[in-house]
Amino acid sequence: MQRLLIDTDPGHDDAIAIFLALAYPEHCELGGITTVAGNQTLDKVTDNALKLLSFVGRPIPVARGAAAPLERPLATASAVHGESGLGGVELPKARYQPVPEPAVDFARRFLAASDEPATIVSIGPQTNLALLLRAFPEAKQRIGLVSFMGGGISHGNRTMTAEFNIYTDPEAAREVIGSGVSLVMSGLDVTEKAYIEEREIDSLKRRGPVSRLVAELLGFYAEVYRSRGLSSPALHDPCSIAYLIRPELFEAEDMYIDVETTGELTRGMTVADRRPGRSIDPNVRVLLDVDRHEFVELLFEGLGRLDREVEESGRNA
Repeated sequence: MQRLLIDTDPGHDDAIAIFLALAYPEHCELGGITTVAGNQTLDKVTDNALKLLSFVGRPIPVARGAAAPLERPLATASAVHGESGLGGVELPKARYQPVPEPAVDFARRFLAASDEPATIVSIGPQTNLALLLRAFPEAKQRIGLVSFMGGGISHGNRTMTAEFNIYTDPEAAREVIGSGVSLVMSGLDVTEKAYIEEREIDSLKRRGPVSRLVAELLGFYAEVYRSRGLSSPALHDPCSIAYLIRPELFEAEDMYIDVETTGELTRGMTVADRRPGRSIDPNVRVLLDVDRHEFVELLFEGLGRLDREVEESGRNA
């Protein structure tokens, strides 16, 4: 079992990733969440994290992190995730409050308290991680793995060449990717293959309270995709969790990755060295393909577990 810290900016697919981690405690012990501005402002994404945990009755510590990228102004993804960051749903008011310490201090304490090196799941801009490694370089020795959603070796989505999380704070991503920590990258090359079909979303509507909430989230998300000429929404962030639970569902290749920070057309691009006979040692395990059917089954099983848990407790039934 891996002890997890999730660094996130919820976010529709972030919400589903959090639920997936909560559903499999035999694989993932979620010990804390840190929030970072990205899909929406820091206040909004922090409130979203607290509301999601309140919905399932899990009082997991949430620490507020960076309100802006390291060197650039924040540009949110409100066109994709709505003004709240979780467009399409009205969650009950959060019953929990964030912890008083900032995300970097919380992360340092979390890592120090773990018996074994812990796993950090980064599913937003990597600002908090870069600040952690700057302030406390020794924390690197306590990180067993960073499983992150971001980038793509063939194309982008925020621009032609850059994926949103990396584009939002490319300087932070470059520091983290170049830090020497063990990294697994769920980029667009795999996450766009981890899509969910309309019939699958519809089936969630006939299940329990957590599944129905996810169906509402995905209904909004699917409309955004359809407005852009895409048929099925991709479950980007849940890939970073699913890999930790069922790594055999994925095909991967070890590569050397760097991040472009200054290019006029390539800012935020994750550049992979795929040259024959390359001499640079790989620094990232890059996920390239996924068994979509088994991935969706894993998600549905996890949501079913949370449905039963919430129904049995009498919350949100």
